[in-house]
Amino acid sequence: MADRPNARIPWIIVAASIVLLLLVLYVLFVGYLPSKQRVAGLEAELKNLYKREAELQTRIAQQDQRSALRERQLTTERDTLIRRLEELERLLAAARAQRN
Repeated sequence: MADRPNARIPWIIVAASIVLLLLVLYVLFVGYLPSKQRVAGLEAELKNLYKREAELQTRIAQQDQRSALRERQLTTERDTLIRRLEELERLLAAARAQRN
């Protein structure tokens, strides 16, 4: 009868090992692998977002350059028109002075 209690201990260890193995497999396949796949998907999405952001930043920089160029052109045209108007006003004043 002394041998009988010792015979139960290995079966308990075997059962506990199986339960531990099942728990590890559950955590690995149900928890870890889907999470790893999700992380890979999120990394790909983040990479696409960074790429899109870079494209948008490039477009914004190009639009800023175009806007600055247009502004310089408008300023130049405005200054040219102002000078021409002043010249025409002087000519008109001179013509009026000659008439009088």
